[in-house]
Amino acid sequence: MSRSDLIPPSPDEAEYARTLNENGADPAAADDPFAVFADWLSLAREREPNDANAMSLATVDGGGLPDVRMVLLKDFSAEGFVFYTNTDSAKGRQLKDNPAAALCFHWKSLRRQVRVRGPVSPVGEAEADEYFASRARDARIGAWASKQSAALENRDALEAAVAQTASEFSGTDVPRPPFWNGFRLAPLEIEFWRDRPFRLHDRIAFRRQAPDQGWSRQRLYP
Repeated sequence: MSRSDLIPPSPDEAEYARTLNENGADPAAADDPFAVFADWLSLAREREPNDANAMSLATVDGGGLPDVRMVLLKDFSAEGFVFYTNTDSAKGRQLKDNPAAALCFHWKSLRRQVRVRGPVSPVGEAEADEYFASRARDARIGAWASKQSAALENRDALEAAVAQTASEFSGTDVPRPPFWNGFRLAPLEIEFWRDRPFRLHDRIAFRRQAPDQGWSRQRLYP
């Protein structure tokens, strides 16, 4: 049975006029997509209720079936976009088999999104150690205790594992687990999307053939 009654109606002209947002850098006039991204992320930090750095991460398993989940961006530069995970998790295994991924940032308060695609590689040991050490102690303990993506009998089993791990590290530092690391996506494509009335959105795509090459810019049909 269809439940279209739960789907919000398309905006009318008055709604579009109220929500049009022109603030921030214009990707159509920019040469550096990372500078535009930094500007838009700064705006999102001011407007989003939480987790302006949240992004969907899409990977592909060994059978070619795509997978997607929300993760947090933890660093970015001209070298790429960085996130962290348990390398034995589903996404960790998928990135090992097929080291390429796509990201999507969607900022509802700005009515904007940024899409990114490219190859993925592990960050350096020192970089991963530095970030892990910056996490709250309980989060570091949780990284050791959780067998991410594995079947879990019940919540009590997880809490027992956390308690056991906390006991093992009592009175000592909590180092980075050998199965926990960061990944950097070096983009070959970055697309900036801005909502426009009547679905006539702005789409500006930056592309390059390799991470060490320059960018080309192109406007796309919505």
